[in-house]
Amino acid sequence: MRKPLVAALFALAIAGAGAAPAVAAPVTAAPAAAEQTATEQTAVEQTVERADGRAASPALQAVTLAGTVALSNCSGSVVRFPKSLDTDPALVLTNGHCLETGFPAPGQVIVNRASSRTFGLLNSAGTRVATLRASKIAYATMTDTDATIYQLTTTYATIRNSYGISALTVQDTHPTAGTAITVASGYWKRLYSCNIDGFVYRLKEGDWTWKDSVRYTSACQTIGGTSGSPVIDQATGKVVAVNNTGNEDGATCTVNNPCEVDESGDVTVRQGINYAQQTYQFPACFTTRNQLNLSASGCTLPRP
Repeated sequence: MRKPLVAALFALAIAGAGAAPAVAAPVTAAPAAAEQTATEQTAVEQTVERADGRAASPALQAVTLAGTVALSNCSGSVVRFPKSLDTDPALVLTNGHCLETGFPAPGQVIVNRASSRTFGLLNSAGTRVATLRASKIAYATMTDTDATIYQLTTTYATIRNSYGISALTVQDTHPTAGTAITVASGYWKRLYSCNIDGFVYRLKEGDWTWKDSVRYTSACQTIGGTSGSPVIDQATGKVVAVNNTGNEDGATCTVNNPCEVDESGDVTVRQGINYAQQTYQFPACFTTRNQLNLSASGCTLPRP
């Protein structure tokens, strides 16, 4: 997974051994200044009118770092769901393997656990404008998906009014292959742009298995510290996945070297290719006041 070395070792100690998911930012490396600004890294394509007057393709938005956050060893973003209210407590999305208490074990699901973790909120230029604080871990798991959602001590309205930054909206439908996407890393203050190459029936890494994972085209060469970055649809500006891993060395199904397993059980290894976990499942599981309800209609997330 895309996570720091010390954090990975800490997680192994917590788990009492066993494989730990892939990449993270080396603790000796402080987040570097952005190598390129958001506008330099993201091409803005305007809608082109065809001869018959119809639009040839949707306009691609200029994706920036606004709304992303930097964690101590990972990336993340302030997110809302389609039915979230401005007065609701804000949420932060990152990876399950970015959890401050270490990697959740296979089959483990954590819900509504107190947390005071802090997050550095970034503006469009990647400048840290505020420190946000969690009140609890609303949901975290590395089973079927690799995600943690923190509830914050402040609301969306307060964040927007105080810092001029709006939360990113999580799309509530399955993305499609070929979609132009941007992986926005708050840790590195860097954007990676590519396309969704396809979807993986099962992605296996060490002791963990994820379902229906997003595979990027080769242009998204994400690195340690990009774990938890939102994957943003360039046409809608919505979050469609959360970045989590990649095959570094060409090994098969080992830590930092996930493998693809199809419905027949056949295994494929794609060295240098990176992956994310879809997020469209989450909106159905967070209902009134952004509170987790795993029994809600349409909620398919793993339960404790």
